[in-house]
Amino acid sequence: MPANTALEAEVRTEAGPPAEAVAPLIRGIAVLRRLTEAGGALSPSALERATGLARSTVDRIAATLARMGYVRLDGRDVLLTPGVMELGNAYLAALRLPALLAAHADALADELDESVSLAVADLDGIRFIHQATRRRAMSVSFRIGDLLPAERTAPGPLFAAGWTEADWQRWRARRAEDPEDAAFPAVPPRSAPAADDFERRTERARRDGWALDDQLIEPGLVALSVPVRNPGTGRVACVASVVSHTSRHSADDLRAGLLPRLRRAVAAMEAELRAASAPEPGPPPSGLATWTTASKQELGREFIESLARGLTVLTAFGEGRSALPLTEVARATGLARATARRALITYEHLGLVTAGPDRAFTLAPRVLDLGFPPLSRTTLPRLAEPHLRALTDRLREPTALAVPVPGTEAEIQYTAGADASRVLTVDIPVGARLPAAATSLGRVLLADADGPLPPGLAEVRAQGYALADEELESGLRSIAVPVRDRAGRAAAAVCVATHPARRTLDDCVRDLLPALRATADRIQTDLHTASRFTRVPPT
Repeated sequence: MPANTALEAEVRTEAGPPAEAVAPLIRGIAVLRRLTEAGGALSPSALERATGLARSTVDRIAATLARMGYVRLDGRDVLLTPGVMELGNAYLAALRLPALLAAHADALADELDESVSLAVADLDGIRFIHQATRRRAMSVSFRIGDLLPAERTAPGPLFAAGWTEADWQRWRARRAEDPEDAAFPAVPPRSAPAADDFERRTERARRDGWALDDQLIEPGLVALSVPVRNPGTGRVACVASVVSHTSRHSADDLRAGLLPRLRRAVAAMEAELRAASAPEPGPPPSGLATWTTASKQELGREFIESLARGLTVLTAFGEGRSALPLTEVARATGLARATARRALITYEHLGLVTAGPDRAFTLAPRVLDLGFPPLSRTTLPRLAEPHLRALTDRLREPTALAVPVPGTEAEIQYTAGADASRVLTVDIPVGARLPAAATSLGRVLLADADGPLPPGLAEVRAQGYALADEELESGLRSIAVPVRDRAGRAAAAVCVATHPARRTLDDCVRDLLPALRATADRIQTDLHTASRFTRVPPT
C-alpha cells in the first residue's frame, strides 16, 4: 500500500495501530497530512473524501486544529497556518543541523550562484532540511520538508551506502508496491532506471564519496552531493547538494567544476559540528495541559482534547531536548504520564518518533510532513493578509502592510492591504511606493533606525506608534505600529487609515490602536514561527 494512504487504512481498521494508540490523534495526523499534500488548503468535503472520515469528524478535527492555531477556517476551505510550523520547528531545533550548517550552505550558494540543499535520510527516502535557492525564472522548486525517493536523487546513494539488508528489503518492497512513486507527491511520476541501477550507483557512491543525479527526477535537473559526517560516529549526518539545470551545467560539468568547492564547504560544515558545544535546553512549553482543558470546557464536544494533547507532545522536543524519556515529555507538557505515553506509542506507530535502546524518544524527519512544506515558501504579505482582512472587518476601515524599500530610507512600499466597504476609502495599490516621512507606516520604520533620532521620530519610538494627519494627501489620516522580526528589528509596519470626519486623532489612539497592536502581534507571531528555519521574503 502506498504511504500516502496508510494513515487512512489505520483509521478504518482495528488491526493496524497498537491497542493503546490514540485514534483521534491518528485521524488528526491524517487530516494534517492530506492538507499538506494538497498544498495547504482543502474543503471539508474534500478532506472527507481524502481521509475516509465522517464529515462530522472532519469538522471537529478542523475546529480543534483552528483552536490550536494550526489551521484557519476561511469560507469553504480549511487552510494551514504558520502556527502548524511549530511542529516541524521542534524537529529541526532538536536536530540542530540547520542551525549549525545553514550559514555554510547559504555561503556556498552565493559563491557558486547555484541552489544548495541539505537533506537527511527518512527510511528509504531523503527529506530536505534546508534550501538555499537562487531566485531565477528557472529555479529549483523543492521545499524544506519535501520527501523524495532515495533512488531518484543524488543524496540517496550516499545514505544507502550505510543500509542494512533489512533496509534494502524495505526499499524493494516499497518499489514493488508503489512503482509510480505515488507516495512522493513532490516528484513527477516515475520514468527512472531499473532497480539494480540504484544498487550500482550506491556502490559507486560508497567508493567515490560523492554522487550525481543526472536528470533522475525530471529532464533538465542535475545535482551533485557529498555527505556531511557526524564527527563523533563517522556516520552520515546529512548530505549537502548543489542543484542546477542542464542549460547551466551538465552533470559531468557539475562534478568537474564544483566538486572541489562543495567538498571544501562540507569540510567546513564538519568542522562546525566538531566545534559545537552541547546546547543549553531551551524552555519547554508551559501550561499546555491547562490550556487544552480550558478549551474543552469552552468549546465542548467540538474540541477534541485527546488530539490537542497529543499534538502538544511534539512541542516538548527542541534545542537541547532532542532525546527525552517519557517522564520528561510528561513534565514538559504538563500531561499525565499515561496520556504522554499513549501519544508517544501512537507517534512511534506512525513513524513520527523513534525510541532508543534507553527508551528515550526522538522526533523523526516525518514530522515535517505536518504542514511544513507548503508554508516554507510563504512571504510576509501572505502571512499578513488574513490578519489585515480580519482587522478591516472589525473596524470597517482599510488596513495595509508596508516594508522599507531596499537601499533607501526615503521610501516605503505597500505590500498587502484590505479594503473597507465604504464609499469614501483609501485607494493605494499594492506595490505602490510612498515617501516614508509623510506616512505613519514610514515613520514607524524610520523610528527603528540606529543612532540618535530627530524629536518627532524619537517620540514615535518611545510610544510605539505613529500618526499621520493629512500629510500625504488631504482627507487621509492613519495610525501605524511596527512588526518586528526575530532579531527585534522593524521588518514591516501595519496601519489603519480613516477620514478625519470619521475619527479624530484621539479616536485613532483610543479606538484603533489596541486592535491594531493586537493584529501586529499576530502577524509578528506568525513571522517568528515561519522564519525560524526558513527565509520569509518581505514582498
